[in-house]
Amino acid sequence: MDAQGRGRADNIDPADQWVLNPNTGEYELRLSPSAAQPPVPGPRRPSPRDGGAATAGRTRQTAGEARQTAGETRQATGEARQPSRARGTDVPAPRSARRRGAEPEAPQGRRASRRPVKKKSTAKKALLWTGGSMAFVLVAVTAAGYLYIKHLNDNITSISDDGASTGGFRKDEAINILLIGTDKRTGQGNEGYGDAGSAGHADTTILLHVSKDRSNATALSIPRDLIVDIPDCPTQQEDGSRKVIPGSEGVRFNTSLGQDDRTPSCTMRTVTELTGITPDDFMVADFNAVKTLTEAVGGVEVCLAKDIDDPDSHLKLSKGTHNISGEQALAFVRTRHSVGFGGDLSRIGLQQQFLSALMRKLKGNDTLTSPTKMVKLAEAGTKALTVDDKLDSIGKLKDLGLELGKLNPKNLTFTTVPVVDNPAEKVKSTVVLNKEKAPAVFDAIRNDVSFTEVKKKQKAAKDAQAARLKGPKAPASEVRVRILNGGAETGSAQAVLSWLQNEEGVTKSENAGNAPAALSRTTLEYAPDQAAQARRLAALMGLSGAALKPGKSVTNSQGLPAMTLTLGKDFKGAGVSLTPSAKAPDVDKSTADKVKCAS
Repeated sequence: MDAQGRGRADNIDPADQWVLNPNTGEYELRLSPSAAQPPVPGPRRPSPRDGGAATAGRTRQTAGEARQTAGETRQATGEARQPSRARGTDVPAPRSARRRGAEPEAPQGRRASRRPVKKKSTAKKALLWTGGSMAFVLVAVTAAGYLYIKHLNDNITSISDDGASTGGFRKDEAINILLIGTDKRTGQGNEGYGDAGSAGHADTTILLHVSKDRSNATALSIPRDLIVDIPDCPTQQEDGSRKVIPGSEGVRFNTSLGQDDRTPSCTMRTVTELTGITPDDFMVADFNAVKTLTEAVGGVEVCLAKDIDDPDSHLKLSKGTHNISGEQALAFVRTRHSVGFGGDLSRIGLQQQFLSALMRKLKGNDTLTSPTKMVKLAEAGTKALTVDDKLDSIGKLKDLGLELGKLNPKNLTFTTVPVVDNPAEKVKSTVVLNKEKAPAVFDAIRNDVSFTEVKKKQKAAKDAQAARLKGPKAPASEVRVRILNGGAETGSAQAVLSWLQNEEGVTKSENAGNAPAALSRTTLEYAPDQAAQARRLAALMGLSGAALKPGKSVTNSQGLPAMTLTLGKDFKGAGVSLTPSAKAPDVDKSTADKVKCAS
């Protein structure tokens, strides 16, 4: 029984099974859910109108179409064509048409027997056009982006860190970047600045510390005229060989670069010797960097409390606020005779104000939302900077930039290494470390202490560290620990072992030699079931909660589980407390969110 016959058997009007689809203008066979479904279509019967192209038993199928032959119904998903005949029966008209006395128009001739060609909708055409265009644009942008990134990579100049760094910054740790501005003359228009014969000394040096949680940062300026000891510096030569440049005692800090062929890695070693902080990376910029970077962002805003006319730096500005860039910006960071006491320390204040203004501009919407400025900035930055070989690609610089971009300017503090005039000089031209104040500043940075108000998330982290010290403590006789030297003075591990065993009763302890890598801070790693032992050892040694590292135990020489105590560079001696101050020292400082007028 064909479809119409089944319809009659089920008391269904065949005309109701053919419905006009308003979207296609064609009739579609729609069976009710209770109606029997048509059988699987078989091969199409040959027809004279096929022009002999089709033969019996041959099947022709086109995706998205439905064909119906005598006694068969063919349906394809989403489409059905209007059949011309069904076993000699005309397609019934819709009930509404029969009520009006109208009949469906009979097919006429060969043209009428063909299936109507379905036109693609305007929406589909638009989607296809947009999709194709977008694919082309994406390919073009990707190719252009690759070429531009390659171009930026080619702009970058890098030199070896000579093993003086930590091996590069890490996203999950505090970051210490050494920023060095040299007095080397490069580029057109710099003939009037600096020493014509200078190899490029460390004229301006800032140790930028970014907290582990990225909630705050400290920019510590190191005076160029500070008297320091420069250590021996293993240095890679241009031909790939290595040479140890001998150190010097009691010399100006700025000679840690350029003098005797010293490279930035030597400045890095000098900073570590001075502060106890090992930088992760360095960036070096010359006079051109100040000019090109300020021009790229459209200038920065600075403020003066009085008129300045300095013929040496070529700076002439009136009292008040000014937008400076290019040559004028360079003159601003170089002037010293017309501000403060006319020395390098006064100039440091101007440089800190300038960097604060630059950061505000970089974080401002008018820079971040301007493709033109961002491209100029990328060009200027990659051309102006020399970086260590751990930052030698645009990808690594981007990652660093993203970490620095998390900072809020109001939590970036600028301060200077506390110094006093050199008592050995009658005519004061150099300074020496203030031994009362400087160590506290270095300790605060080493221990990741914020120089601005502690934020909530930083407070939460410190509360979690403090909680590690709370709870029962095991007897000293039950504490089992291996001691490693991870950067402390030679013999420190043995000294602690003797002190623990002979004076504190920690008899289950042993000297395990040197640690695989040096650490800036002493740590105690322990398994969860050793927490009571860790609290006892922390109480004996004066370890802070930050020094306690929940982890896993190790096996000691007797094959028993033990904790691991690694003495870092902050270790001061057996029995000397290692609990750092949670409060930053009281020093002169400013924050990057405020404009401070230079006087």
